[in-house]
Amino acid sequence: MIIDTHAHLYLDQFDEDRDAVLRRAWGAEVDVVVMPAIDVPSIQQAVDLCEEYDGLYAMAALHPSETQEATEEDFEAVVNWCSHPSVVAVGESGLDYYWDRSFDDRQKRFFRKHIRLAIEADLPLVIHNRDAAEDILAILEEEYVRAEVPEKMRGILHCYVDPPRIAERAWNLGFYVGVGGIMTFSNSDVDQYVKEVPLEHIVVETDSPYLAPEPNRGDRNEPAYVRHVAERLAEIKDLPLETVAEVTTQNARAIYELDDAG
Repeated sequence: MIIDTHAHLYLDQFDEDRDAVLRRAWGAEVDVVVMPAIDVPSIQQAVDLCEEYDGLYAMAALHPSETQEATEEDFEAVVNWCSHPSVVAVGESGLDYYWDRSFDDRQKRFFRKHIRLAIEADLPLVIHNRDAAEDILAILEEEYVRAEVPEKMRGILHCYVDPPRIAERAWNLGFYVGVGGIMTFSNSDVDQYVKEVPLEHIVVETDSPYLAPEPNRGDRNEPAYVRHVAERLAEIKDLPLETVAEVTTQNARAIYELDDAG
């Protein structure tokens, strides 16, 4: 079995064939999918899907791009959702410096709030990082020092594309790295970066419907395609697919505290 640790199955790109998408995932031995939130309505959408389908789990958070307009009431809603039994993580939160740098301070403020919430709620934190790795790690390290129970800090650095030193700093703070479709691209260096990261610090993901891996690059991504990510990871590590599937699944179960029944 393989766990897709990051897929936005509630988005309208899946509205017309969500049942078929999940059947294909199950056929590819992807029995568990964890859905990150991007805003308050998406938390409800993800939780609703968890109640409709077995093997789905939700997160609660405000995506960094949403923090430009987000209110304190929005964040309080995130806090309240963290006690729901289907919510297994705070995510995705973080920093995104790619699109708009005009509200960096708001992004950082909300990121710190999410870090502190994850520690207080004793949930893993799933981090969105785009062109902001150094600031993200600096903030995590600061929050680790100030936390009363720093060992509660843990999670996943989603969409990992950085040099191995970034992964090492992350795992020293209790974070796995989530590798996805970009690692399979022929014009990417991520495969060489991941080669240097021990398998015990890696989970696999799709980020569906975005960033479909080879050989489906350019198509809508879906959880079944996480198998291609695992296959490429097995090639990079020169390991059997079964080993990569087993270890990354164990890692995902550990970080999300999922039982063996999914």
